[in-house]
Amino acid sequence: MEKPHSPAYYATNEVHFDSYDTSYGYSEDEQERTAEERALVRKLDLYIMPIICILDFIQFLDKSTINYAALFGFKEELGLNGTEYSLLGSLFYVGYFVYQFPNNYFLQRFSVARYIGVIVTLWGVILACTALTTNFAQVATLRFLLGLFEAGIYPALTLLVSTCYRRSEQAARLGAFWIWNGIALIIGGLLSYGIGTMEDDLGVSRWKWIMIILGACTVFMGFVSFFFLVDNPKSKALNLNAEQEILVEERTRDNAVVRTTTIKMHQIKEALTELRFWCFCFACMFINLQNGALTIYNAQLVQDFGFNQLESVLLTIGSGGADVIYIVFGVWCARKTGNLLYTACGLMAIDIIGLILLVIIPVARVKLVGFYLTWTYCAAYVLLITSVTNNVSGYTKKIFYNGSLMVFYTIGNAVGPLLMIESQKPVYLTGMITYIVANALVIILLCIARWKMATINRYRLARSSGVVTNVEDDLSDVADPNYIYTM
Repeated sequence: MEKPHSPAYYATNEVHFDSYDTSYGYSEDEQERTAEERALVRKLDLYIMPIICILDFIQFLDKSTINYAALFGFKEELGLNGTEYSLLGSLFYVGYFVYQFPNNYFLQRFSVARYIGVIVTLWGVILACTALTTNFAQVATLRFLLGLFEAGIYPALTLLVSTCYRRSEQAARLGAFWIWNGIALIIGGLLSYGIGTMEDDLGVSRWKWIMIILGACTVFMGFVSFFFLVDNPKSKALNLNAEQEILVEERTRDNAVVRTTTIKMHQIKEALTELRFWCFCFACMFINLQNGALTIYNAQLVQDFGFNQLESVLLTIGSGGADVIYIVFGVWCARKTGNLLYTACGLMAIDIIGLILLVIIPVARVKLVGFYLTWTYCAAYVLLITSVTNNVSGYTKKIFYNGSLMVFYTIGNAVGPLLMIESQKPVYLTGMITYIVANALVIILLCIARWKMATINRYRLARSSGVVTNVEDDLSDVADPNYIYTM
């Protein structure tokens, strides 16, 4: 077998997303070793994945609360006009933006599990307090603070996956926790429907019940995360045997990332000079123009198609189901073909078709077909994030990449809702045309990023460096002559 971190090893494995899942061709000792690794991965999945999936579910549901609240008198009770409602969506992402660089610092300085527990608890309290607001200024302040504390969760969860799992295992795990965005849409629709049909609301507005119930659940998960989330593959909670402890070291070498509290400025400068860095960042921004709009206009878009209040809530469940199906399909295609970024481009093309159908279909209710097709962008975004986690080494550089992506993520999400002009409903022509153009640019940018990485791969595979690199050196992918990108 090749050494785990040699170019030849990655050259033969870059098109496979499965971990060691077969004993064919191994000696008895190696077969036992792969069995131990499967046992180790099962432990990681048991102690890490359930909690981060629930956290992703809660995060998406909590930021979407005003989407459902708008159907139950939220705008009328607070005296909001269409522009102010859109601003609430944008202000959430202004908070997201402000927190990104402090978040990078905190992630490198503090225990990831404890950090997650604190920020989850804080945003749960803020969400529950939203039920006490009486005007735009108050709810706007709390939406900003909600975004501020939710901003740390995606980079933290992505960091956990990228440092605890092999590169070949990450697509499935990232896909698994992003699927819970779709499940959040399903559960959110069911929850809102249930609240909307309550016979006795105890004199409390139904939109407030949404805030109170979800806020309380979030605070509970904050405590669970603080005390029970495993954030280190060497954690005592995993009860590893000697063989598995050795495997952890090997898996760390495969990832080419070792955690360190030392902030290396040269890795940040290196990232800023990379063409693919800017391709990924702007692709992230353009994808999330649409995301920002759909997150808070999901139910209202369906209502604009001619459905009543409760019908609209139920039909949003379909968008959650579509989201789940597309992510599963996208990850499956990427694993089957070995092409993360080409698969993402195909998904974005389907999204563009959906947006075009939203504009040109003359019958309002039939627009649902286009509406459900547009959710393929979620699967494309999962593959974009997976490509970044797979292809960036150096702990400081990885954190900087993730943080920078979230900055562009927030810009896209903040601008997106402002393009939904109420006087243009149900077509929202300005927004739809902008999203179509932006998504076409995403395809171009992802192709450029892939071309750049493929060029470097060809060069490195053609010229073996003969230099042995150690993961303990915390080299970046540029500084490590043996590093081969997966695409």
